[in-house]
Amino acid sequence: MQVILREKVENLGTLGDIVNVKPGYARNYLVPYGKAVQATKENIEVFEQQKAELEKAEAKRLQDAKATAEKISDQTFVIKAQAGEGGKLFGSVGTKEIVDVLASAASVQVEKRHVRMPEGSIRYVGQFQITIQLHTDVETEINVAVEAE
Repeated sequence: MQVILREKVENLGTLGDIVNVKPGYARNYLVPYGKAVQATKENIEVFEQQKAELEKAEAKRLQDAKATAEKISDQTFVIKAQAGEGGKLFGSVGTKEIVDVLASAASVQVEKRHVRMPEGSIRYVGQFQITIQLHTDVETEINVAVEAE
């Protein structure tokens, strides 16, 4: 199925690209989330009229992501959790806790899907580097210190 991208999509294309994707990917993800529209003649004409507005919106999102990244990059955020002997946590520290500490300590709103934790949830006390991907072109590293209560 051919679709026109309304914004930059990671590993797929940039704004205005006409790409072939599997129908399920288009129906279930790209179209419902406003990332693409089906590539029909009418939609191509409408897109050409809206292209300038969409480019302006994309540039604003990129600028906002860069500003947020500068605000939180290389900072250390402390999360207190209950821990047993040997520093093993009762439970774990996941994306929700990281989003909450960013909101409270740095007044930054990020979504859970922006937090990259390739090793999974944190289960021990210590210092950890976490990647926050705010935009397809903007990633930043933060330090998370998990301390026992």
